[in-house]
Amino acid sequence: MSTFVLIHGAWHGKWCWQNVVPLLSAAGHKVVAIDLPGLGDDQTAIADVTLSGYGKAVEQVVRAQSEPVVLVGHSMGGMAITQAAEYAPERIAALVYLAAFLPANGEPLVHWARQCEGAELVTQVADDGLTATVDPNVALRAFYADVAPETARDAIRRLRPQALAPFATPVETTPERFGAVPRHYIECLRDRALPVAVQRLMVAAQPCQSVQTLDTSHSPFLSAPEDLARALLNIVA
Repeated sequence: MSTFVLIHGAWHGKWCWQNVVPLLSAAGHKVVAIDLPGLGDDQTAIADVTLSGYGKAVEQVVRAQSEPVVLVGHSMGGMAITQAAEYAPERIAALVYLAAFLPANGEPLVHWARQCEGAELVTQVADDGLTATVDPNVALRAFYADVAPETARDAIRRLRPQALAPFATPVETTPERFGAVPRHYIECLRDRALPVAVQRLMVAAQPCQSVQTLDTSHSPFLSAPEDLARALLNIVA
């Protein structure tokens, strides 16, 4: 049996995994979901939120487990798990990128976000220089296009302002550490936030041991939790 550590994306919190955790647990696995600094229920001040802080928060949880973990990152969470893998490669059995940013050394999230020209989210995020916010109607179309309406409304109410600093900060990785950890990708065909074409460009630049496809938009943990759990279980089978 494996230990899964689940990392959410921008604006979200560990709550987004609530339908996936019991499915993985029912299959006999240990599951840990966390809030990144400044998101979910975490009270870190926005001014103190950094990409390295994300990586260290994930590293702390990874090191607290009794065995090397399967570390799953969604969307912006891909930046966090990438940095964490540089910090603690020996504690990570596999990295799983779920419709996530998969950066090379020296690349910030914005490097790949610029490739998403025309995507719903990129064109309509508002920022005040310190945080970014998403209009509820944009969030509905970009994140939750195939999510049940009541579930989508509840998710939108839980979104928090996203610190901009982690978007602009390059990851710092090496082949000997991050590069030694097996990588897997789960792409989402109908993604309006991070289009599948861009997901595939990242995988082409940073090849993964496996690629699975979900016929969903950006948030399969809410729209198709059973399919997502099955994809994650395939990786550890």
